[in-house]
Amino acid sequence: MDLIILVILIGIVVFFFKTFSSFIYFLAIVDIFLRIITFFKLQLANYEIYAILNKYIPTSIPGILNAYSTGILNTVLIWLYVIAMIIFESYIIKTFFRKK
Repeated sequence: MDLIILVILIGIVVFFFKTFSSFIYFLAIVDIFLRIITFFKLQLANYEIYAILNKYIPTSIPGILNAYSTGILNTVLIWLYVIAMIIFESYIIKTFFRKK
């Protein structure tokens, strides 16, 4: 179910913003959000809340990809994710040096 939600949200972002950079920023925003929720889940939640969050909230985008794909498809998707994160990192570095 989380994969379907992620794909729908990506489709909405691409439809409304129509730029590659907005797609990359969206992936990074979602992944950072999921990792922050996972941190809170591991550090602060009691057992009941942890069980609910663990059931309904994935750990990260690679966690979603690993849950729904295997083999060569999984490897390709993870590499595409890594390439997207490298592009995101380059956007952040360019923005950082432009602000100076």
